This record gives sequence, C-alpha cells and structure tokens, in this order.
Amino acid sequence: MAKQQQELNVNIDIKNTQPLTSSTGGKVFAEGVILRKVSKFVAGTSEDAIMPIPVFYDVVSGEVVKEMLPQELREEFGNKAD
Repeated sequence: MAKQQQELNVNIDIKNTQPLTSSTGGKVFAEGVILRKVSKFVAGTSEDAIMPIPVFYDVVSGEVVKEMLPQELREEFGNKAD
C-alpha cells in the first residue's frame, strides 16, 4: 500500500476537500487493526509472526474503509469493504 500513497500538501484548505462516508452514510470512523499470521518460513523466524495492518472503520456498521486496505485484501472483505 505504501506504493499507492502520495505525499499530501499540508497547506490544503479544508473547504477544498470532500467528506468520506460509509455505504450507510456514516461519517465517524475509528482506527482498527487487521491481524494476519505470517508463516515462520516466510518471516524467517523460529515462530509464526503476526502482521498488523492499520485500517479505519465506520463506528456504527463496522464497515472498513476500502481505500485503507491493501489491494490483495479487498476481495476477502467482500461487501464490507465496498
């Protein structure tokens, strides 16, 4: 996902932005973490590892903000990430 992120201009006027809403119209989001298990063979460690993926989600519906997911995980979350 880091490849897709672009540096933001810190002098952006808030009036020139668009609100982000969930599919149910939610406008308040919380930060969460998706955890993925990584095989010790892939991680190169003696035990399996856990990889945290930070995301934002709608506090009412639990819907994850699709743009926060790595492309490879969007299908796994199905309608919850649309």
